[in-house]
Amino acid sequence: MWTVLWFRPATMSALLFSLLLLLSTLCRLGQSMSREEKLKLRNQVVEMFDHAYSNYMDHAYPADELMPLTCRGRVRGLEPSRGDVDDALGMFSLTLIDTLDTLVLLNKTAEFEAAVRRVLKDVRLDNDVVVSVFETNIRVLGGLLGGHSMAVMLKDAGHYMQWYQDELLHMAKDLGLRLLPAFNTSSGLPYPRVNLKHGVRGPESRTGTETDTCTACAGTIILEFAALSRFTGDPVFEVHARRALNFLWEKRQRNSNLVGTTINIHSGEWVRRDSGVGAGIDSYYEYLLKAYILLGDDLFLQRFNIHYASIMKYISQPPLLLDVHIHKPLLPARTWMDSLLAFFPGLQVLKGDIRPAIETHEMLYQVTKKHNFLPEAFTTDFRVHWAQHPLRPEFAESTYFLYKATKDPYYLEVGRTVLDNLNRFARVPCGFAAMKDVRTGSHEDRMDSFFLAEMFKYLFLLFAEEEDLPFNVEDYIFTTEAHLLPLSLSLSTAPHAPSPPANSTVQAASLPHLSASVKSLWSEEELDDSNFDWTCPNTRLLFPDPAFPRNLRDPIRSAVDKSCPRPALHREPGMGRPPLRAQDFMANNPDHLELLRRMGVSLIHLKDGRVQLVQHATQAVSAVAAEDGMRFMQEMMELSSQQQKEQLPPRAVQIISHPFFGRVVLTAGPAQFGTDLSKSITGVRGFVTVAEPYSGCAELSNAAFVQGRIALLQRGQCMFAEKARHIMKAGAIGGIVIDDNEGSSSDTAPLFQMAGDGRNTDDVTLPLLFLFYKEGNILLEALKEYREVEVLLSDKARDRGGDAQEEDQTSPTSATLDRSHVSTVELDESAPELAPDNEEVTPEEDVGPAIKSNPEPEEEPAVDKDSSSKSVKAMMADWREDLEAFQQMEKDEL
Repeated sequence: MWTVLWFRPATMSALLFSLLLLLSTLCRLGQSMSREEKLKLRNQVVEMFDHAYSNYMDHAYPADELMPLTCRGRVRGLEPSRGDVDDALGMFSLTLIDTLDTLVLLNKTAEFEAAVRRVLKDVRLDNDVVVSVFETNIRVLGGLLGGHSMAVMLKDAGHYMQWYQDELLHMAKDLGLRLLPAFNTSSGLPYPRVNLKHGVRGPESRTGTETDTCTACAGTIILEFAALSRFTGDPVFEVHARRALNFLWEKRQRNSNLVGTTINIHSGEWVRRDSGVGAGIDSYYEYLLKAYILLGDDLFLQRFNIHYASIMKYISQPPLLLDVHIHKPLLPARTWMDSLLAFFPGLQVLKGDIRPAIETHEMLYQVTKKHNFLPEAFTTDFRVHWAQHPLRPEFAESTYFLYKATKDPYYLEVGRTVLDNLNRFARVPCGFAAMKDVRTGSHEDRMDSFFLAEMFKYLFLLFAEEEDLPFNVEDYIFTTEAHLLPLSLSLSTAPHAPSPPANSTVQAASLPHLSASVKSLWSEEELDDSNFDWTCPNTRLLFPDPAFPRNLRDPIRSAVDKSCPRPALHREPGMGRPPLRAQDFMANNPDHLELLRRMGVSLIHLKDGRVQLVQHATQAVSAVAAEDGMRFMQEMMELSSQQQKEQLPPRAVQIISHPFFGRVVLTAGPAQFGTDLSKSITGVRGFVTVAEPYSGCAELSNAAFVQGRIALLQRGQCMFAEKARHIMKAGAIGGIVIDDNEGSSSDTAPLFQMAGDGRNTDDVTLPLLFLFYKEGNILLEALKEYREVEVLLSDKARDRGGDAQEEDQTSPTSATLDRSHVSTVELDESAPELAPDNEEVTPEEDVGPAIKSNPEPEEEPAVDKDSSSKSVKAMMADWREDLEAFQQMEKDEL
């Protein structure tokens, strides 16, 4: 395996890149771990927590979050907006509040007492700022309640917090009252946002006009609100949380018993009808089961079991968990998974369904090993879909629960891998930085509060012995933010009360105190007790053979990645720590050249003044050094993309034959060689045909049929210029290269330019364009259905010709994507497996958004062969629905 990168010393202009896959040969898992080793890892968790917490307190407090790359606090309004991500910030020292009960669990009692005093002294909740109801509930309200629970526990123990008089609880109630106006809807579902000072009504609130919310946003309230009601004796919070849950239950799809991802808070109509266990829905299911555990209400368990049966019937495809359509649950809604579903194996442990928990967790672990972290989204063949990783804790959470259930030392080694990767790739001098791209190891200036609230809790619990803990965690339940609420709340005399009438409103600071003697009224229709499980099974009875869990894991490990975990991390003498970074590299620095040599990277000066970098992994001094070399090459690619000056705009592939007549325009990436379509008045028009071989990497066997046509080619296995030469020899008048990376789309993935092969490409005189998978699939589907499909290759879409007048003008099916976003490199995950796939790409600019939604390819519904126009409209309607759905997903909490 080798990687090549061309650049000029002055501009770092990249020309060629191929991703390297390293295979490790050592395997340590499955062995027992000594108490001394567990103690060492537990202490390492504490040290890592101290590094993150102290840097937040030193460099960021009282700001909401730490920016670990620039060593300062993130203050809302003073930093560039990150969109919905910033809705978690409310100028209320978010990270400190979110971390309160973590301090106690990690035996930092004195620090906890000092932190509580800081919160009471410094934090204000009456800020004129619009915040997410969901995030504020789980992070701030949950943090205050978890801190109160710990303060009461310590006070009762008689050593610390003797001065405490429920001050955190009073703050929690104040915050609860500020959130309640969001529930002023006819459905009882909360608005997604609320102004802490002005509620949701009136122009000063700057919110209250939203119509949609995610299912998890509306359904992840009950634990915190019920705990607040039980602690304070005021039922109003629990009443409104129950009402929201009741409404979601009523709106489930009655045949599939599934819920959608996004719902209209006024009408109750599903805005997004895809259903899964990941982003947008995840904690709704979690809170149904945990509400039963905390509150003892059988109804919650009944509802959870009905949902769970449908999840296992339609969504679970062990080890995968794939979204489906609620009305057509046998129809997959996408071919990729998001990282938030990593919590689900832990929830299955609570349910008592251990086998699928083991299987899904193992799949997630293998993906983690493959990419060092769990990508924000990944495909069913375990490649990166969204490359970000904001240090999410869900995988560590499930690892802890599986170890708790099975005591299998395998999960201790999984936890060690998580620790090692955090220290190796995410640790920076001022804390831990989120990963911008798990493929390149690049960072974001971001350390979310949940990293301190959750990650270190679960990792500490994983490695701690019972005597290491300051209290019995079995007496508490973890919220979705891992805050600790005492199970004794179920014994509270705090009220169940009937839901308020549909037209009721809630006003902050003027809420009616409902009678504690009133009993709740619940509708029992359509409840099926057939799977009404009351107890969790004993795992020792389920798995009498200790090898059984391993037998479940081994096939999944082979399916995802045949390599074992990389060996214990160490560096060869002289390699330095940290390794050489691309931004620091100087081609005339002898020390840097020596470091390149140790990483298996050689540097060649060319006659035209360029410098060529070539990596041979086998020539590196060690596997770790080879991996550092891979990351260096990737960083160099990203750096060059940021510095690229020349940019070519996107091109257009316009389908002009019947029944499209120019109404379908596909955004295409340009080539830096061949015919320049921007200088052509008419463009290149012709019928398309698939080249044989489809890769275009050899002489075409169907040259006679390709002659005079535009050839369709698949990306991979050879250079773009080589493909162009082969179709030119066959007599083609143009070429379209279609991406082989399922799920890629120009809607959200920036286009990249196709470059040559390092040689003179003046001999290529036809136009060559690039389509991402989804746009290419539209063209292939049209060809499959109509056989003769004519397209126009041009710099921009042309007006429809005379033939268009024959078509009905009233129902356009245009899918024109007139996007002008700039080019960037598309890292081809399959390149390492296809050794000759060394396609040259020249990046232009690195794009910055933290989340990019890449719509997935879907299986097209059956079409009526007797009505071609109907099938085209159905295809384009599905595509538009996809686009709208995934634009909406950027607004969800991911």
